[in-house]
Amino acid sequence: MKRLGERIKKKREFLRIPMGELARRAGISASALSQIEKAKAFPSVVTLKNIADKLNITVGELIGENEDLSRNPLMKESDQKFVDKNSSGSELYLLSHHDVHKQMETFLIRFVNESNAEGFFGNHQGQAFCIVQSGEFLFTLDGQKYQMTAGDSFYFNTVLPYSVHLHKGDSGALVWIVTPPVGAIKE
Repeated sequence: MKRLGERIKKKREFLRIPMGELARRAGISASALSQIEKAKAFPSVVTLKNIADKLNITVGELIGENEDLSRNPLMKESDQKFVDKNSSGSELYLLSHHDVHKQMETFLIRFVNESNAEGFFGNHQGQAFCIVQSGEFLFTLDGQKYQMTAGDSFYFNTVLPYSVHLHKGDSGALVWIVTPPVGAIKE
């Protein structure tokens, strides 16, 4: 139980989520979360699942089930994990194994018919890097528009307003890297 609390606290601090904020998102009190992190209380399965969801990790990872994954740097294409699909039809895939010590998070976004990346990353204050694998994209950063094609890359601070959508063609793909690794956490 002690390691569970340590894992929750490490991931929460790494993501810079205040205890009260994570508790609110998970539907528990800050004092309850504090007790869990200090191994003085054990959460219910439902609470544990809520905490894991808000930290963008699995319950298995919180209980240490996949600790050896952090020692495995290779992810085969067949092992890429589906994360989310937004309302425009774009799909988000995780390109690396979970690790509470990550300093960046890597994704593949697959686009179809002018779809966009809206809603995948919520409020995120950090930096992002993306590179076009295929397709032609229109990227807007702080009101400035940029056209991107295969091989083009983009590096920016995510505090600036931005959007990206498939501009031409039926499909496209971007590799998207964010730091700190907030993954697909949404408000």
